[in-house]
Amino acid sequence: MASVDDCRQALHQLAARLDAHAETRGKLDLDRTLACRVPDLETAFHGRLTGGRLIDIADGDDPKAKIALTAASDDLIALVTGKLDVTRAITSRQVQVKANPFDLLKLRKLL
Repeated sequence: MASVDDCRQALHQLAARLDAHAETRGKLDLDRTLACRVPDLETAFHGRLTGGRLIDIADGDDPKAKIALTAASDDLIALVTGKLDVTRAITSRQVQVKANPFDLLKLRKLL
């Protein structure tokens, strides 16, 4: 099982990768709050997706987040590192994403 620090670091790595690719993919019209819940560690993180970037990552849950991702710590690490296919993880319910269907379509552009 990954640690809370491992999960936090993975989210910051994801943010850096999204930041590096934000300009090349074109501006993504998405400005939503994001909660990332890690139930096996009983922890959560939150931030904001805007313009193809993940910003303002902080510890703690945001119950009012427009997009909520729930994943076990090892699955979160595997998603960020590319070892776990996002579509397969969601369809098998290994990872849960709660969001507006239109937001989900926009999120696919980030992945």
